[in-house]
Amino acid sequence: MVKAKIAPSLLSGDFARLADECERMLGLGADYLHMDVMDGHFVPNLTLGAPIIKSLRKHTKGFLDCHLMVSRPEQWVDDFADAGADLFCFHYEATDDPQALIQRIHDKGMKAGMAVKPKTPIDTVYPFADELDQVLVMTVEPGFGGQAFMPECMDKVKDLRARFPQLDIEVDGGLAPDNIEVAAKAGANVIVAGSSIFKAESPGDVISFFRKTIDQAGTN
Repeated sequence: MVKAKIAPSLLSGDFARLADECERMLGLGADYLHMDVMDGHFVPNLTLGAPIIKSLRKHTKGFLDCHLMVSRPEQWVDDFADAGADLFCFHYEATDDPQALIQRIHDKGMKAGMAVKPKTPIDTVYPFADELDQVLVMTVEPGFGGQAFMPECMDKVKDLRARFPQLDIEVDGGLAPDNIEVAAKAGANVIVAGSSIFKAESPGDVISFFRKTIDQAGTN
C-alpha cells in the first residue's frame, strides 16, 4: 500500500512570510511543501523561481515538491537542483524528450515527477512511469489557485493506479474535504491542496482528514 502524503500548496500561503508558512504546515502534519512554479508562458500566471527555493532551503528541512508549469523545463534543472529542490516535476506537454529530462533530473540528485493537464491522455505517461518517482494528475487547468475540482480526471488516476500499484500518484486542483474521498478511492495518495488548507479554520484538521481518508481507501 502506498503511503498518504499531504502537500499544502504554498501558492495559497502568505508570500511575505513564506518560510514561516512552510514551518507552520510541517508542524501541522504536512509531508511535502508544494511549490507552484509558473513562468507566465506555459501558463498565464507568474509566481516563483529557483532563487526563492534556494532562500527557503536555508530555513526548512521540509520536502520541497516543485511543480514546474514552465516552457522548456530542461533549462531549469541545474538551477533547482542547486537551490535544494527535492522533487522536480515537469509537464509532459512542455518537453520534446521526457526520457532525457527524467535522466537529467535523477543525475542531479532530485526525484523526478511528470504532470499531465486535464485534457492530456494518461497513456502518455505509461512509457515513463517505471522511471518516475511521482506522476501528477492535474484536476484543474494549471495556472491559478482556487479553481473547481474536475472529477472526470479521476478515471486517469484509476487507470494509472491499476497499472502501477506502487507509484506515487499526486492530484492537484480544487481538492477539499468534500471531494477528497473521490480522489482517494480512485487511487491518489499524494494530495496537493491550497485554499482548502490555508483558508480553513483549522488547517491541521484538514490535513489529518485528508490523510485518514487516503489511508482508509488504501485498506478497503
